[in-house]
Amino acid sequence: MRRVIAAVVLAASALTACTSKNNEAQPPTINWEKVDVGAEPVALAEHDGQILVGVKHKGAKVVPGAVLLNGSERKTVPVKPSASSPYSFEAIWYSIAWDGKRVLGLGGASGGAHGNVRWTVWTGSVDSGLQEHPQTFDTFNGLSAGQMNAAVLTPAGEALTGSWEGVVTGLDAAVWLPQANNKWLKQDSAKTPLQNTKNLLVGTGYATAYGDGLVLTGSQVRLEPNVVQQGAAIWRSEKLAQGWTRVELPDPGERSQANTATCADTCVISGFVENKLAIWRYDGAKAQRLSGVPAIPVGDKDVLPPPLSDGSPDGDVTQVIAQDNKVKVVNGREGNWRVFESTGGLQGPVTALVRTNDQEAYLIAGGTLWKANLPS
Repeated sequence: MRRVIAAVVLAASALTACTSKNNEAQPPTINWEKVDVGAEPVALAEHDGQILVGVKHKGAKVVPGAVLLNGSERKTVPVKPSASSPYSFEAIWYSIAWDGKRVLGLGGASGGAHGNVRWTVWTGSVDSGLQEHPQTFDTFNGLSAGQMNAAVLTPAGEALTGSWEGVVTGLDAAVWLPQANNKWLKQDSAKTPLQNTKNLLVGTGYATAYGDGLVLTGSQVRLEPNVVQQGAAIWRSEKLAQGWTRVELPDPGERSQANTATCADTCVISGFVENKLAIWRYDGAKAQRLSGVPAIPVGDKDVLPPPLSDGSPDGDVTQVIAQDNKVKVVNGREGNWRVFESTGGLQGPVTALVRTNDQEAYLIAGGTLWKANLPS
């Protein structure tokens, strides 16, 4: 009898060990559901729990479109190209900003003999619709042009960001501000931290609002004898294009870059160090690289949507990232992180992410819009 009991106990122990091992082998998951917006989503903006989706109507007479999501309700936002601006009919959204009242959009369409992007600017509201405002050719284009990258709304006004032929060398970071008659004017980067020097090259690729000012993310490349070192950095202004400061992000390793950022009271910045995911916090005075972030590969061409954060100095951070075409969700804070796998059929790349007030998130992945409840 004792032998039978012992055998049962051993079998139960083995089953428990096996079950425990299997549970440990399966990471936690987040289930994503498709959201139909009637066209291909390409850009997202959020305000007060509502989602503004910039879409692309392939093959249509008017390619750019916009849809407002309010819970289960879906509303089409009118989009009005200008007859005098042929590229506005073909524009694809590169960036959309929305503060609940104003909408500012940056669109682009390839054209001309060299296939360069022809940029278009759109303003309006979700009620009146978005109107394209034609610019002179040399506002964003021409031999001196670099790359446009973001539309930003702040309490102090509107801004567009990108790059332009350097005062000394290369492409300086640049900011455009609105003028009378819906025209835009590039601000002078000379003698500011946005300007390249012979020993320091500025590279920015994303921008967001931080109070009345802007935060640009990217990297700086130091050029010294026998040394070329790329380090993650951000550029912060006090008000729109005034009062610039360059912040070198700590623990940059031998090669690093800041890709995107989300700012409220503080900023959370995501990028890479030595081709691995890196996350920093910036409180307006100093920056800190968060420790223990999972070592997920991130390359030069990988897109990181802005991280999600409640803006508090020590709150949780959520970063969505695609690895080998699989979408992962990294969540946690200093020294304490979890990685969630995704279910529901979505695949990378991931390009845009926003979250409503109730923690429900909307993600563009693989050219489709998805939603899920993410860890807070």
